[in-house]
Amino acid sequence: MQVKRTNLLLDPVLLDEVTRVLGVKTHSAAVNLAMAEVLRIRKIQGLKPRFLAAGRSGHRDTAERAEELLCRDRPPRDSDSRRRTGKARKEAPISR
Repeated sequence: MQVKRTNLLLDPVLLDEVTRVLGVKTHSAAVNLAMAEVLRIRKIQGLKPRFLAAGRSGHRDTAERAEELLCRDRPPRDSDSRRRTGKARKEAPISR
C-alpha cells in the first residue's frame, strides 16, 4: 500500500474518541478507517433500488395493478396444462 504523508489539523478530543471507538492503536489508523467507512456509507446510499421511485410514477392505480406490473415479463400460464399434469400424476387404483 502506498501512503501519503500529510499534515492535518484535527480536534484532539475528537481524534482520541474516534481512535478509542474504532479500536485502533494509532491516529493514522483511526483516520484511515474513518475515511474508508465514510466512503462505504456513501456508496451504499448511492445504491437506490428501482422500486423506491414507484410512488412517483404519477399513476394512482399502481397498488391495484401490482400483480400485473410484477408479472408482465412472464409468459402467461396455460390453465389447461395444470389440469393435464394433475391427471397424469394420479396413480391407478390397486385391484385385488
